[in-house]
Order: sequence, then structure tokens, then C-alpha cells
Amino acid sequence: MRPRQTFQQLIAANKRNSVFLIAGMFAFLLLLGAVFGGAYGGFEWGLLIAAVTAVIVFLAAWFGGSGTLLAVSGARRLEKADDPQLFNVVEEMSIAAGIPMPKIYVIDSAAPNAFATGIDPAHAAVAITEGLREKLTREELQGVMAHEIGHIRNFDIRYTMLMAVLAGAIVMLADAFLRVSFRFGGGRRRGGKGDGAAQLVLLLAGVVLALLAPLVTMLIQMAMSRQREYLADASAVEFTRNPSGLARALSKISGDRTPYEASRATAPLYIVNPKVELRSGADGWFSTHPPIRERIRRLFELAGGGAENGARN
Repeated sequence: MRPRQTFQQLIAANKRNSVFLIAGMFAFLLLLGAVFGGAYGGFEWGLLIAAVTAVIVFLAAWFGGSGTLLAVSGARRLEKADDPQLFNVVEEMSIAAGIPMPKIYVIDSAAPNAFATGIDPAHAAVAITEGLREKLTREELQGVMAHEIGHIRNFDIRYTMLMAVLAGAIVMLADAFLRVSFRFGGGRRRGGKGDGAAQLVLLLAGVVLALLAPLVTMLIQMAMSRQREYLADASAVEFTRNPSGLARALSKISGDRTPYEASRATAPLYIVNPKVELRSGADGWFSTHPPIRERIRRLFELAGGGAENGARN
């Protein structure tokens, strides 16, 4: 019973951190809107445009974000008759996690990988590549599906989807500002010298923020990514009571050299980074995934030291 309580505490902490990070992304979007609006003569209009953009992308993500991510990935819906064993594995892990069974999709790619998406456990989906289905044993497949079910149970799917669409809105707004600025050569001029100087400063600040926007959004997105992957791994062990299946699956996926390029919005969702050169999970500032060796080490720690110790480390 104690390990379950520990998982629940970690999940609750993740949810709280998610609220802060999403609020931070929203605040950055409003800051961009205010500066961009100020550069062209109207803070209020800039804030209004940024706020409306945020509301639109939130609504789009809430009501259709998962469908968009699946469509962008080229995923197609599977029925139980198409792959009974896969459905049985997903159903087993869903029961173990205490959540409704998610919809299952397949992606036409020989590279082994998988991700989960949705807004909550009642409206979730898992997508796997054909390569994953063909190259993993049932035990390894169970480990991967347990990891993805962990993301669903832990509500990581909501956080990653909302962050992805907010990041897209920020980059879109920054790109629009840069295009207007370089095309028209600056903001609208107002009355005196003081107004003109202030507008020039705002224009320069806007250009700097627009150029930094992709980097800032990436850093905010990655702030909790690694911890979420570790927790989903620990959740998989909680569901399967078997760390070796997921450990072997991670080793196979990371060692596979089959090319597969995912979009910037979907790449952080996968169990292992889709880019061949990043599948080992390089331990760097801009890596969305933890190093595979460290993930495997922690998985086997769970077998020796118990799920509670592994989830904490």
C-alpha cells in the first residue's frame, strides 16, 4: 500500500507543477503580446490578441488536440479484430492502472516507438508504430504499453498536449511579429521624440523576444519532461511487477537505427526520442528524454529496492 501512496504523491506534485508551467507559458505569451502591441502603438491590442490566441488554442487542444496530433503522426485507428493480442495487453494494463481502456492507433513506420495522447483517461489514445509491434516480444510490448498507460493515468497527456499548442501559438505570434517588423521597418510613429524612442526600444525588445521565443518555450516544455518519463517508467513497473520487459524494450528501441522523423509537437510524446541520433537520450540541456542507460538502471533498482525507492530516485 505504501508504494501506491508514494506514486499518488508524485502524481499530485506533477499536476501542481503542470499548472505552474502552463501558467508560465501563458504569461510569456501575454508578455509577447504586450511588447509586440506596444511596438505598434497599443499595449491593450497586443494583450487582447495574445489572450484571444491563447483561448483559441486551448479550446482547440481541449476538443481536438489529440485528433490533430494523431493525424499529424499519420496514425490510423485499430479495432480488436485487427490485433487481438495488442488489445489484450492494453486492456490488462488499463485494468492494472484503474482507468478506461484507451483507443489504439498504429503508425506506418518500421522504427519502433509509441506515444499516448488525450485530455484525460476517459478520452485517451495510444499509438504504436508497426515496427514496435513487429520487433518486440509480448513481455516487452507489455512494458511499453504500461509506460504509456502510466502517462495517461498520471495526466501527463493533458500537460504535454496543452504545452505543445501553447508553444505553437507563441512561435506563430513571434514569427508574425518578425515578418511584419522586417517588412514594414518598425512600428507606427506617435507624437513626440519620447514616444518615438520608447517605441523603438519596444520594437527592439520585441525582436529579441521573438528570436528567443522558440528557445524559451522549449526550456519551459522540458522543465518536467524527464521527471515525467521516470515516473511513467516507475508506473509501468507498478502495473506489470516486471521491470525487465520495459528495460529490454527501451534498449531495443534506442538501438534501432531505422529513420523516423516526428514533428516538433509530437516528438516529446514518444517513449524514446524519434530522431535516430537522439534515441539514446543524450544527457544535455536540450534533451526531452532521460538517458536510456539511466532509465534502465532505475528500472532494475525498482526490482532490487522496491517501487517506492525507485520512484523517488
